[in-house]
Amino acid sequence: MCYGYDGDAALRESLERKGASRRGLLRGAVAGAAGATVLAAGSPALAAKPSSHPGKGHGHAYGRNRVKTELISIQLYTLRSAMTDRTAILRQFDQLAKFGYQRVERAGLYAARPPLDPAAYGLDTAAKLKAELDARGIWASSSHDGISPNVAALNQKLDDANTFGQKYIVVPYLNSNSKSEWQLWAEQMNTEAEAARRRGLRYGYHNHAHEFTIKFDDGTTPWDVLTGELDPKLVHLEVDLYWAYTGGVNTGAADPLQFAIDVIQSAPQEVRQYHVKDRHGADAAVLYDGEQPGDMADLGLGVIDFPTIFKAHQVEEYIVENDSPDFSPAATANTGFRYLEGLDF
Repeated sequence: MCYGYDGDAALRESLERKGASRRGLLRGAVAGAAGATVLAAGSPALAAKPSSHPGKGHGHAYGRNRVKTELISIQLYTLRSAMTDRTAILRQFDQLAKFGYQRVERAGLYAARPPLDPAAYGLDTAAKLKAELDARGIWASSSHDGISPNVAALNQKLDDANTFGQKYIVVPYLNSNSKSEWQLWAEQMNTEAEAARRRGLRYGYHNHAHEFTIKFDDGTTPWDVLTGELDPKLVHLEVDLYWAYTGGVNTGAADPLQFAIDVIQSAPQEVRQYHVKDRHGADAAVLYDGEQPGDMADLGLGVIDFPTIFKAHQVEEYIVENDSPDFSPAATANTGFRYLEGLDF
């Protein structure tokens, strides 16, 4: 999901169309880095096998059979519950560096989620936060930032991205039942993307599931509007694989995995980034206390066949994310990195 938007509400919104319900956030079964180490050592993620499902060779050859370590990132929204003060934030950064992360995707400017006040612990500017990341060898290569309400806000957003030395800036969430609103947003994103291009930034859009399930009176969907009106020369896609797969489930697709692959391969815009987030299967309630089928899962603990997706299309950045970690944010981060680092496809 993304900083500044209600990820839990977005999930409920999408799944309730099919009568599903959402569990509460964070069970806290395993705590801190110790939990991460235990999980990583015995996780099914490390035993994952490449799929025998045939790929459709498509896209850029950024890696061959393995995800390159330097392309693995994590969305900081995943860690938000553990970022309660300056000490906790810096501890999370220390852990990310220890796990092997060389890059992160920011969630807004700061590391913490409102109502926390970044000024209270000295991380209230892009330069201050960048200095802490730099000290740990971590690059904020991307960010989630909503469409700006005015030119001044746009310039500030781009200034911050340039301060971090980012490559990407991504719109994380939009939602409406009005086709005209989606058309307006597409126009606004094209305008912002042109401004971002002049600053050396690639501008993208991050999907959820409702882009595929909302139907307008003419039978089209928000995804039809976005892929039809976003300028492929200016705007790329950051495909959230959990949400694309869930879009297939919610639309009744016979093969949700193929639905997700079709989303990636059929768009005229380039898919340059993935949010790599798993989905619990039918046995979740038996295997994981409090988990339900369809809930987000730590990588390797769910049913999404990532090797088949990666074989079909490789990207420039693989971003670990789980809005509601199965055990703890640190465990999610460590398991996600280990899973991607060891995955053959």
